[in-house]
Amino acid sequence: MEEKLQSIEETATNEVKEAADLEELEELRIKYLGKNGEVTEILQNIGDLPPEQRPVVGKLGNKLKSKLENVIAERKEELKQAAKKERLKKERIDVTLTGRKDNLGSKHPLTQVIDEISEIFLGLGFGIVEGPEVEKDYYNFEALNIPKTHPARDMQDSFYISEDILLRTHTSPVQVRTMEETEVPIRIIAPGRVYRVDEVDANHSPVFHQVEGLMIDQNISFSDLKGILIKVVKELFGEDRKVRFRPSYFPFTEPSAEVDVSCALCGGEGCSTCSDTGWLEILGSGMVHPRVLEMSGLDPNEVSGFAFGMGVERIAILKYGITDIRRFYENDIRFLKQF
Repeated sequence: MEEKLQSIEETATNEVKEAADLEELEELRIKYLGKNGEVTEILQNIGDLPPEQRPVVGKLGNKLKSKLENVIAERKEELKQAAKKERLKKERIDVTLTGRKDNLGSKHPLTQVIDEISEIFLGLGFGIVEGPEVEKDYYNFEALNIPKTHPARDMQDSFYISEDILLRTHTSPVQVRTMEETEVPIRIIAPGRVYRVDEVDANHSPVFHQVEGLMIDQNISFSDLKGILIKVVKELFGEDRKVRFRPSYFPFTEPSAEVDVSCALCGGEGCSTCSDTGWLEILGSGMVHPRVLEMSGLDPNEVSGFAFGMGVERIAILKYGITDIRRFYENDIRFLKQF
């Protein structure tokens, strides 16, 4: 048995010192010192030896076990240090190499336009209010003077979740909620995402963005609406751009007007971009309908106000000369890098 222990000592020591990696070293530890290892079995079976051999074998076995544990620990540390050096060698930075430019991101063009519009209205004393995208039918239609039987419902095919719940088709519900919850005077804009059932093409998307605005106070008139919108349009498109108001119809405003800006490409002379009219439509507006004020708990004999709404994609298309609305949603890095 003594010769066997000596043989194991020589073999195990050599194998441990020649272990190429930590995985191989662990296999050797299990082979000799594991639960069923060679040294462990000898120590476990000492009771089967003659009484006079037990103390000798026990002493030699424990001594061998301790030695192997030390040899394995030393080799383990050597392998760790070697692995560390190898890793550092691979990760070494060559300071003589040409530097690599970081690819920094930027805000999406739609976010940039929303931020620009918001900054303009903040400068005019407006606050920013948000509301739910999953909206009640009442706030999306009925409270805006669009009852279930109103023909204007045909203008906006909607994504209904239930009979009374839908994805909002505009951010106007935010205006209604604000009138219900806020004391006059009110001066807010409501940017956000909206949804309508549209086929995807160069000019339409079932998901797009709006910025709508509302101002309610005593003695608010259409001239206030014109003054603010002309200021905003010139801030967005330049002081040299002309602004035109055209009579229109919206169920929630009366009187109502579409707002056009002179075409930047032709200077108002007429071209293919503006369909030879010299004008580009950018938003709708009007004085808040008395019925809408009443349904929101306001007295139309005491207060008045105006509302407006603009499509963010429409503004971005006109500002940057983009020809296809789908570009905003395709995540093409070549397109986004331009902004």
